[in-house]
Amino acid sequence: MNKYQHTQVGKLQRVFLNGLAVIAGGSGIITAFRTTLRHALPMLLSSVVLVTCAFLFDSMTVKVSRTYVSITFGIGIIRKRFAIADIKKVTIVQNRWYYGWGIRLTPHGWLYNVSGLDAIEIQLSNGRKHRVGTDEPVKLHAVIQSSMLEQTGEKVI
Repeated sequence: MNKYQHTQVGKLQRVFLNGLAVIAGGSGIITAFRTTLRHALPMLLSSVVLVTCAFLFDSMTVKVSRTYVSITFGIGIIRKRFAIADIKKVTIVQNRWYYGWGIRLTPHGWLYNVSGLDAIEIQLSNGRKHRVGTDEPVKLHAVIQSSMLEQTGEKVI
């Protein structure tokens, strides 16, 4: 059973990626009618790639249970999971605007984000850090700390 589940929609990604897909697809169709399909193929394929990216990265769902913190992007093909027992510390942080969105490596470890600058930083017992973007940083932080407390029975930082 999940103690916490929240889906954050990347509205800007959704509009941007789908808008570019429509432009590329429309340009491809116009080009196909005016010249040949061979000339239109790069634009049509670009449109398909953009729509695929929109489905994969337009939202992110974070779930916290007693044993795991799970992250799922878009339609659920791209996922990441952290065992609560492996989490040493969790803090509320703000990302720099140029860290961007999606999944990327930053100076602070891996970032999973679809919108905004707020995040929680999970430090694992092996020293690795991961940042999870959220529009509910205080609530997510509290739930993860609560799960850590249940796992260890000790006071959590």
